[in-house]
Amino acid sequence: MPSGLIALALGGFGIGLTEFLIAALLPQVASGFGVSEAAAGRLISGYALSVAIGAIVLTAATARLPRKAVLVGLVALFVIGNLLSAVAPNYPVMLLGRIVAALCHGSFFGIGSLVARSLVAPERKSRAVAVMFAGLTLANVLGVPFGALVGERWGWRAAFWAVTAIGVFALAGIVALVPGWAGNAPPPHAKRLPDPDPDVAAAPDAAPPGGLRAELRAFRSWQVWLTLTATALGYGGMFGAFTYLAYTVTEVGGFSSTDVAWLLMVYGTGLVVGNLAGGRAADQARDRTLVLALAGLAVTLTVFGLLAGSAVATVILLFLMGVFGFASVPGMITRVTDHARGAALAASANVSASNIGNALGAWLGGVAISAGLGYTAPLYVGAGIVALSVVVMVVAAKRDGAPARQTEHVG
Repeated sequence: MPSGLIALALGGFGIGLTEFLIAALLPQVASGFGVSEAAAGRLISGYALSVAIGAIVLTAATARLPRKAVLVGLVALFVIGNLLSAVAPNYPVMLLGRIVAALCHGSFFGIGSLVARSLVAPERKSRAVAVMFAGLTLANVLGVPFGALVGERWGWRAAFWAVTAIGVFALAGIVALVPGWAGNAPPPHAKRLPDPDPDVAAAPDAAPPGGLRAELRAFRSWQVWLTLTATALGYGGMFGAFTYLAYTVTEVGGFSSTDVAWLLMVYGTGLVVGNLAGGRAADQARDRTLVLALAGLAVTLTVFGLLAGSAVATVILLFLMGVFGFASVPGMITRVTDHARGAALAASANVSASNIGNALGAWLGGVAISAGLGYTAPLYVGAGIVALSVVVMVVAAKRDGAPARQTEHVG
């Protein structure tokens, strides 16, 4: 794997920390600014909404610019947003910093995934995407503990200063290690193993052909829409269950509130394993990997609901929930970009779809609890949502395998 992937993974790690560490810092932030818990919570919900919007808007606005230049600009925006949060004199500035940092999130992972796969031979493209997303999964494992530790010892502002520093290192790494500037060598496969899709294989310092019109043309593909739908449903089911996990393990599983942190680390470790294993498996048989990963997640959530009262089963199933939950991510990214012929807007839309799914799953899980169905209800609701994702993915795989492929495009 080329060193440019490490720089992309570091950027993903910093962005992931920004997303997750705030959960551990909310009480300190609320106290420091003298705002309510609900107002502090908007630092999380506002971030998620900005991710969904920024993924589409920024990717569309930069459609004619070289991908490496866009990545550099996005990470610079990330640094500015976290710097604003670190020095924020009041709550509105803090919220502004969160929004600015969030705007780069979706576009970074969308465009970054295209750059990542352009750095390796075609048969390793899903693994390359998995390496980039490894930064995000590690942030999921370390984000909350990191925020809690730094915030407890040096205050919540120190955590944002640390993330700002990580952003600066990532920015320097992308400039120095991703091919394109300052005499960086092209990837070793560039001449001997070109990607069959020139839009995907374009050098990071080259402007994608066609501009915004070509990006939008990708959405004429039924396969793009099916993949986005499968992504939204798969993420929605997993994070719908994850949102209420603390209630499930304490009220049903008998764990104490102090156990939640290490249980979340078990789940996060599963994410890391699933991401890397899923990337490798997707390079061998992508659609089969996606169907099996989503089916495994649906079964895991169902069994979790049945065995949530067992402490041992909870730990095992939390790990498997992470494994199956993220095993589909690298393959989904390469699938949507393959059928979109390298359109960065489609890759970023995949990130937006996952965030829309998160919101849907969390809402439906909350509805189930409010209806008096208990704290295992989000697990069953999540399993049902993921089961729909399996159906969509099976349909997509069958359509993709049709000999004539007559129905590939809408209209």
